[in-house]
Formats: sequence, C-alpha cells, structure tokens
Amino acid sequence: MGPSVLCPSLVFLFWALVMVFLGIPSVQSLRFDLPSGHTKCIAEDIKINAMTVGQYNVVKNEEGASLPDHQKLTVRVTSPYGNSVHFSDLVESGNFAFTSTEAGDYMACFWVADHKPPTTVTVEFVWKTGVAAKDWPSVAKKGQIDVMEMELKKLEETVQSIHEEMFYLRTREEEMQELNRNTNSKMASLSFLSLIICLAVAGLQLWHLKTFFERKKLL
Repeated sequence: MGPSVLCPSLVFLFWALVMVFLGIPSVQSLRFDLPSGHTKCIAEDIKINAMTVGQYNVVKNEEGASLPDHQKLTVRVTSPYGNSVHFSDLVESGNFAFTSTEAGDYMACFWVADHKPPTTVTVEFVWKTGVAAKDWPSVAKKGQIDVMEMELKKLEETVQSIHEEMFYLRTREEEMQELNRNTNSKMASLSFLSLIICLAVAGLQLWHLKTFFERKKLL
C-alpha cells in the first residue's frame, strides 16, 4: 500500500520541480521604449505544432486618449523561414494567435514611423507559447469543471509539453551530432588531401632542384 501511494507523489513532485526550473511553458512579458523611425525585434524559439498567442499595446499617458499616427505601431510576426504569420499597420494595440508549422525562432518586429521632432513610445508586449497560451478560464467555464480538475488538466498538459520538449531537444541533439560527424569527416578528407598536395609539391620541388643541379653539372 505504501509504495503505490508514495510513487505518484514522488512523480508529481519531480515534474513540479522540472516545471519550476525549466520555466515551461514559455511566457514573455515585456515593456520597452521604441523611438520613432526605429525597429525592435523579439525572437522566441518555438517547436512545431505549438500554440502561440501574443498581445501588444502602446502605453498611453492619458487613459482613453487617441494617439496620432506617428505614435502608432506597425507589427509583423514572421516564421523561421520568413513567412508572415501576423501583420498590423498603424495600430494602438492588437493580438495574434497561431499554431506553429515550423520549428525555430519566430520573430516579432515593432516599428514606429519616422517623425520630426523624434518621439518615443512605450510598448507592452506579452508572448505566450505552449500550455500558457491556452485560455484555461474559458476551458473551465465551457466544460463545467471545478478548479481542481482544471488544475489537474493544466498539469497534465504541462507534463505532456515537457515530454514533447525533451523529444524535441533529443532530435536537435541528434541533428547536431550528425552535423559534427559530417564536419569531422569532411575535415579529415580535406586534411588528407592537403597532406597529399604538400607531399606532391615537395616531390616536384626536389625533382626540379635535382634537374637544375644536373643541368649546371653540380651533381
């Protein structure tokens, strides 16, 4: 009876500690200043088939005030291969949501039109991926489940996310090892070829010197 109760508790504690130390799921909450005529880009490494949501807005000095066009944002989010997954032009705020079809660094770039005299706007940006990107309150409301069940479901999906992340990292490691093997093989081939060329050049030089000395009757 003891081990059957103890093991799940230890497993739960282990995964809880993993979640704390690895920081999974990924959440980026930023506030930054953006001068007019400048662009700021933020990258996020996202694995394939991961849910992603983002929200951004210009921080206003006065609540409810309307911003002029030169203080509004142009926002573009691109995939690792340069495909556009979100674009907004001259907006005060906005959001995006997508499921990644490519693995790698997704880039969110913010730009404010050039203006004289120069101005600076403050931008708030929240970027969530994985389990953190899901709307859990809506899930709980739609499913008519209590808070505990919702937390268990969130924990289950977090563990699944960690499991998928481990396989993803293992795949990346195998790709890097294969790249290292190919690189070492090519370097060995090039080194062998360089050695052959050096020996051939040395042989030609000796032959040329011998021929030269024989012509001059020095040998």
